[in-house]
Amino acid sequence: MSIEVEVNLRIPKTKSPSLDEHGHPIDHTYVRFAKLIQVPVIPKRGEPLQVTTSAGHTLECEVGRVAWSEERSLFIVECKYAKRSIPADECAALLNDSQWTMRHLL
Repeated sequence: MSIEVEVNLRIPKTKSPSLDEHGHPIDHTYVRFAKLIQVPVIPKRGEPLQVTTSAGHTLECEVGRVAWSEERSLFIVECKYAKRSIPADECAALLNDSQWTMRHLL
């Protein structure tokens, strides 16, 4: 039996910043990418987690925090991208994937 959770992914800054719909650079410090996924068990802090994009990329992440959302009746799994930098193609795959929602923190 699998459990639906929302992944809330933080990615590092890129050397060549992504641009928003107005042509302005996106500062990844202030955005998170969210997606609903199915997991066999709720991951614990510090554990690795793999998430995918519709373009076929598998992103390695590390779980930072897991919290229950009473309003939404699901677990929110806060993760960070496991590597120090994210390749431009993986970043573009996140930005262009309709299954991932980019949320601004400010």
